[in-house]
Amino acid sequence: MRRTVSTRRTGRQGRAGRAAAAALACGAALAALTAVPAQARQEQEQKEPQARQEQRAPQAPQDRRAQRPRHGAPHWELKDTGTPEVRFRGLAAVGRKVAWVSGSAGTVLRTTDGGASWRNVSPPGAGELQFRDIEAFDARHAVVLAIGEGDASRVYRTDDGGATWTESFRNTDARAFYDCLTFFDRRHGLAMSDPVDGRFRILSTGDGGRSWKVLPADGMPAALEGEAGFAASGQCLVASGPRDVWLATGGAARARVLHSADRGLTWTAADSPVPAGDPARGVFGLAFRDRTHGLAVGGDYRPDQTSPRASARTFDGGRTWRPAGVPSPAYRSGAAWLPHSRVAALAVGPTGTDLTTDGGRTWRTVDTGSYDTVDCAPDRACWASGEKGRVARLER
Repeated sequence: MRRTVSTRRTGRQGRAGRAAAAALACGAALAALTAVPAQARQEQEQKEPQARQEQRAPQAPQDRRAQRPRHGAPHWELKDTGTPEVRFRGLAAVGRKVAWVSGSAGTVLRTTDGGASWRNVSPPGAGELQFRDIEAFDARHAVVLAIGEGDASRVYRTDDGGATWTESFRNTDARAFYDCLTFFDRRHGLAMSDPVDGRFRILSTGDGGRSWKVLPADGMPAALEGEAGFAASGQCLVASGPRDVWLATGGAARARVLHSADRGLTWTAADSPVPAGDPARGVFGLAFRDRTHGLAVGGDYRPDQTSPRASARTFDGGRTWRPAGVPSPAYRSGAAWLPHSRVAALAVGPTGTDLTTDGGRTWRTVDTGSYDTVDCAPDRACWASGEKGRVARLER
């Protein structure tokens, strides 16, 4: 979305039992993170939702030790990237050992040892670009998206771990502004642009990002006035399964989620309960654990503005969205389902990390560190990244 602000361009008792059982499937570390102590749960149930929300108001980020929960509970462990000047809004978690991050100043980093060391694998000559999204298939193959007006929107691909890159797409339409990238599998993927001629523009690849073509706009609903996407976390366009994909919007009178079941050829639009009505508000990030169950997070990115009702969930593939009963207490830009769980997920933003153990009905803050995006891998590894070169992995 064309904005000058940095965050635009620059995520009861019976229920608790089911949530705890599902969280165990995430493994020992994730189970410990999702467990709610009995005393804390009792106290929480005695308070009104608004009081709980006020008590969970996040504080300013502290150092690594201050962020670590007591009693050895799982926590975000910062990994030194050596790049405090870079903001990493793009993140691809391949596994516990391998992760890629991308961000400002044309920066792409990769680790193959769990964050103990990072290799700068940035494409040559890309120092002026903003890499807001990255999709990686393994330690060697990745596709990265640069956002911006006109030819600032580009796509690069590497097949050798970032040793070399090939520019596979450069936008030549001054009206287009690409925001996010997603893949259904190693070959088929999409990228999305803010509306051109009144409709979101979709770019498609069938060869792993080596070549791209603009899809016909006939199957895309008309955009609302002022509607666009947020290039805040690489999660305004997400896929689940071989054909389903969702697109998050904001900036208009209503925050919507668009869905396609045929890899971007035709789309339907659904209103979300996430607040809108302002260029700084809307849905910033989506996460789907399958083709029917999804989460939407967002709000108002301005730090002096509150973000009530900024979490929503769907059980029907995005045809309808319900607000969270106890939403995240502040703006959140990214979200991810915990691996192998049907009910547990994380949401992150500049003021903290929230956890749900009931499929998005209620959220509670578990960390106050600043992160823009979060991603989890099939081997149960979860990573987060954000401002000031921050990258962290969920540790025990």
